[in-house]
Amino acid sequence: MSTLPSKKGIFTASVLQNRGLGDKFFRLSLELEKKANTLFSSASAGQFVEIDVSQLALPTEKLIPEKLWDSSQRNVLLRRPFSFADIDSSNDCTIVEILYCVLGPATLRMKTLKTGDAVNLIGPLGNGFAIPEDKKSVILVAGGMGAPPLIHLAKVLKKQHQDMTITAFVGAKTKNDLAFFDIKTDKLKKKTDITLQEFAKHNIKTCISTDDGSAGFKGFVTESLKNRLGENKPAGEETIIYACGPEAMLSATAVLSSEFRIPCQVSLERRMACGIGLCQSCAVKCRDKTSGTLYKLCCKDGPVFWSDEVVWE
Repeated sequence: MSTLPSKKGIFTASVLQNRGLGDKFFRLSLELEKKANTLFSSASAGQFVEIDVSQLALPTEKLIPEKLWDSSQRNVLLRRPFSFADIDSSNDCTIVEILYCVLGPATLRMKTLKTGDAVNLIGPLGNGFAIPEDKKSVILVAGGMGAPPLIHLAKVLKKQHQDMTITAFVGAKTKNDLAFFDIKTDKLKKKTDITLQEFAKHNIKTCISTDDGSAGFKGFVTESLKNRLGENKPAGEETIIYACGPEAMLSATAVLSSEFRIPCQVSLERRMACGIGLCQSCAVKCRDKTSGTLYKLCCKDGPVFWSDEVVWE
């Protein structure tokens, strides 16, 4: 094992499963080598790993979507960052769950991974979500592919704070984009009812929003959240919001955080080439009480930030 500063390392993992969920979503289960157990057993929800995809082959030609044909031919030299949907450390074994969507040449190659394949990764990286001890109510806001770290966070919260009230707001363009969840559908109802099992198994109520109205509330997830906050008016000193998703959604969530005076942590997405702060390609403009603004690194200082410290542009 090669080591890196600040409680992270370069490890080998073995693929346990790479299960397809719908047309473009996958759930990747990795068993880490035993040397990684100590570091990953104490990892926080919101941290991530950088996976080496440079040695992975492309799928057969007929399995490459037409829109990815040109980009798929490029060499993929840089590692790709992925947050955890779950970390299970038990019996001297650590299993990491990653949810990913096939969007480009890197994730296209990842879909070829099969049971027994070896994967090289760096982690755990970054800073995860902070969990204040004085909060009684938690609101999770997930947009698009922003759900994985919040699924992990939900498990941690329920384990550490069993009496905490948690509500998850989940948004997607259409019902089909919820495919990476473990979905239970009640087809007996006139309007198909969808339950997201990752939250339901922890007794967490879920409010679903879709842009086209194919499931749940028709509109943006932040519209649904604003309606609920306006109705319930939760006490800001007892409540916290955690959000992950597209930056426009995070910006809108930050506005609601300020409007209703509820503290909010957001997990940002940036192109993180190295994951350890060397390339400085993932700068985030932040507020500073003394000099006005400064830049922090998403991979090193984040990816989780307080919403009021980020300069939303």
